Amino acid sequence: MQVEVLTDEDGLKGAWFAATIIEPSGEDKYLIEYLSLRNDDDTEFLREVIRACNIRPCPPEIIVVDGFKVWDAVDAYYNEGWWVGVIAKVLINSNYKVNFKEYDKTTFNQAELRPHQDWLNGKWVVP
Repeated sequence: MQVEVLTDEDGLKGAWFAATIIEPSGEDKYLIEYLSLRNDDDTEFLREVIRACNIRPCPPEIIVVDGFKVWDAVDAYYNEGWWVGVIAKVLINSNYKVNFKEYDKTTFNQAELRPHQDWLNGKWVVP
């Protein structure tokens, strides 16, 4: 089953990464394999045991027809994961400056952004 996983790793905190659940691994834990993160020697995709509370289904796609606006909550694909941010500035050619809670502003193309959604009580919610 494909899912997204929230990690507590230094430098990756707060980002959601695509993964596949391999098997249950104890009470409320699962062995997962990331779809984009590799092990230290880069020979295979990283596997680790994750608590169930840090796993969610992949969010449904929301088509953005007219682009994003300043203050829209977005997820930006950066460093192999989805990071929560806010549109700070609309640029030309479907590019945007995005502010992150703990990181500097970065420029993204619309193709690298998706509307932010929260998984609450078994449902997707747009803030």
